[in-house]
Amino acid sequence: MHLHKYEKIWLIFGIMALIIFLSVVGVSAFHQGHTPSGGHMKIDPEKVSETAPFDQPGVHKKEDGTYEVVMVGKAFGYDPGKIQVPAGKEIMFTVTSSDVVHSFSIVGTNVNMMVVPGEINHKKHTFQEPGTYLVICNEYCGSGHHFMSTEIEVVEQ
Repeated sequence: MHLHKYEKIWLIFGIMALIIFLSVVGVSAFHQGHTPSGGHMKIDPEKVSETAPFDQPGVHKKEDGTYEVVMVGKAFGYDPGKIQVPAGKEIMFTVTSSDVVHSFSIVGTNVNMMVVPGEINHKKHTFQEPGTYLVICNEYCGSGHHFMSTEIEVVEQ
C-alpha cells in the first residue's frame, strides 16, 4: 500500500499527538494521585443510625486539632440540620445516605460528593473565610428534592 508524502506526515503527527495526550493524562492521573474511585468503605444502609460514626452525626474535634463533620443524607435533608465549624481549620466531611442517592455540594467550594446508600465518602476542606455556606443536593432524590439543603456556619475562633 502506497501512502502519499502528506498522508505520512499527518499520520505521524496524529500518532505523536495521541502519545503526548495519553502521557499527560497518565502523569496527571496517577503521578498526582488522581485515581479512579474505589476502595470505598461500606456499611449496611438500613443500619446507618446504628453504625459508628453515623450513630452520632455532627461536628467532632480530633486530637490533632482538625475536625470531622459526620452527616447523613436522607429524604429530604441532612442530619444534622445545621452545623458550626471554625475558620482556618481542616474539616473532614464524612457522609453517607440511608435511603437513595443524594449529593453533598457546598456552594462556593470544591466540595462535591455523591452520597450513595451504603458507601462512606470523605472530603477534606478548610474554610478560610467566616460566613454561612449553603449545602445542596444535586441529585434528584424524590418529590421533596428542592427542600434538601442545610447550612454550615463558619465562625472565627
